[in-house]
Amino acid sequence: MPSWQLRAEDALADAERADASLARGEIKGSLHGVPITIKDSFDTEGVVSTGGTKGRAHYVPAEDATVVARLKAAGAILLGKTNTPELTFAWETDNLVYGRTNNPYNIEKSPGGSSGGAAAILASGGSALDIGSDTGGSIRLPSHFCGTVGIRPTSGRVPRTGHIISYIAGAEDAFTQIGPMARFVEDLILTLPIIAGVDWRDPAIVPMPLGNPREVNLKSLKVSFHTDNGIVTPTPEIMATIRNAAKACADIGCAVEEKRPTGIEKFYPLLKKWELSDTGLVDRLLKLAGTTERGPFLKLPEKPPKPMLLTEYGEFLEQVDSFRSEMLGFLKDYDVVLCPVNAHVALPHGAAQKEAERGAFTYTQVYSITGWPGAVVRGGTSPEGLPIGVEIIGRPWREDVVLAVAAHIESVLGGFHPPSL
Repeated sequence: MPSWQLRAEDALADAERADASLARGEIKGSLHGVPITIKDSFDTEGVVSTGGTKGRAHYVPAEDATVVARLKAAGAILLGKTNTPELTFAWETDNLVYGRTNNPYNIEKSPGGSSGGAAAILASGGSALDIGSDTGGSIRLPSHFCGTVGIRPTSGRVPRTGHIISYIAGAEDAFTQIGPMARFVEDLILTLPIIAGVDWRDPAIVPMPLGNPREVNLKSLKVSFHTDNGIVTPTPEIMATIRNAAKACADIGCAVEEKRPTGIEKFYPLLKKWELSDTGLVDRLLKLAGTTERGPFLKLPEKPPKPMLLTEYGEFLEQVDSFRSEMLGFLKDYDVVLCPVNAHVALPHGAAQKEAERGAFTYTQVYSITGWPGAVVRGGTSPEGLPIGVEIIGRPWREDVVLAVAAHIESVLGGFHPPSL
């Protein structure tokens, strides 16, 4: 069995078998023969799955993650794995196992994280489909930086079994979700039903029906949009792109209003507590992986923060639920929210940490805490030729509405444009 990240010979053999089956009139599933890659934070049977950490540099799983098994059952052919920061905990895709991933639109720029390897290979045309994971924006940010599409489903939609951050993350397990990434929205529409649904291992997955985006009446939708979340103001070009997306919705009859969710500016102090609470999870995951040498993004400061007391952590969880409730109340009057993905287009390598401290990444993080579905589609281009994404947030369990709006924005604003490689 192969034990490398690239399945060159095995993928060709799989393709030959798929061609032979097709010649006989036998189709395995809706992804029959489709070449895919998988983020290295997912287990893949017989293929090294590092999670970006040195303790797993030679780890070969005995079975596939649930989502990988479902894609293979639908006929997909695995080409190999895509890079991720250590344990997925960074906005830049770099680690001590494989090094740095570059943005195909400008190699001096980051593809984002943590699904930066996935977005980069999709934008480069090296794969038709990948699967990402998203805790604070790890599907949505790389999609924005690389001009691709991706969706983070509702918390409880897609099993995390076999992911480096699985369903054993304690009280915060709802923050990490799994979703498809591609170049075109129609590929997300095709793939999400394949990977969604109960696997009888992830206890948080809900057997909720998944609607069909093609049956959504776009003209009946109520749309809210904001170009500034009150924490960090985006570039003028990003703000203009969001307005163009809102206009695309208004032009077909949607009721569109410029209004941001009530209380969204309260998120930043809550974020600081969230980051502090992540410390214990990181330590546990590193121990499980057998990692003794931390990568640059997980290095401890000279004076590590004091762990949260149990009473402090309980108060944090209460504040999270209160914030979720206030945000949910806003959605009573709207079907979707349009907003920036980040305050910037693709950043230079090494700049993410500073911008994260300023709050530039709160545009995705705030909706991670709510657990709502959110997709990203390219809606514009910066003066330096970098992609600009539009974030589309929907009501819980309404991925159909999110994807329908994403497809409309894609059709009006142009969607994916390949880089000049």
